[in-house]
Amino acid sequence: MRKNKAKEIIKNGKAVINGWLQIPSTVSAETMAQQGWDSLTVDMQHGLVDYTNAMPMMQVISATDVVPLARVNWNEPGQIMKILDAGCYGIICPMVSNRKEAERFVQACKYPPDGYRSFGPMRGLIYGGPDYGDHANDEILKMAMIETKEALENLDEIMSTPGLDGIYIGPADLSLAIGEKP
Repeated sequence: MRKNKAKEIIKNGKAVINGWLQIPSTVSAETMAQQGWDSLTVDMQHGLVDYTNAMPMMQVISATDVVPLARVNWNEPGQIMKILDAGCYGIICPMVSNRKEAERFVQACKYPPDGYRSFGPMRGLIYGGPDYGDHANDEILKMAMIETKEALENLDEIMSTPGLDGIYIGPADLSLAIGEKP
């Protein structure tokens, strides 16, 4: 299976240089993929991108060594599994506020027995290789977004969730949640 360069960078204690794609355009995704980013995130939450647009964007990104990631619009297993099947190598999941939600998210990204992801990796096999199913549980990057007051109160529990690779601060929603302006 193709290694997840972004996950390796994090394991080595370094910062991943990540670009952001909110416009549903293969041309913008292809152009960004040529600019030296470690990873590119297709924004399916606040951007204009839906699954129909995300799939071809994943295709052009995967023609490079840039790691394709997606921010899904919610902690919804069906959407998480579908975009992983499209060849996404990592998920940024919004509004994770407690350990139970973090566990649900992680398990949606993993095949049994570690999770409940359904096996149908269409492009995952193309991008990741024929042994994708053997290594996907370890290679897929899983990042929970911290955006609520409850998440701040439960931060240690969230961060200790087995299989969660890290957190991603959502500054606008978190600011609103604690009574500040974004």
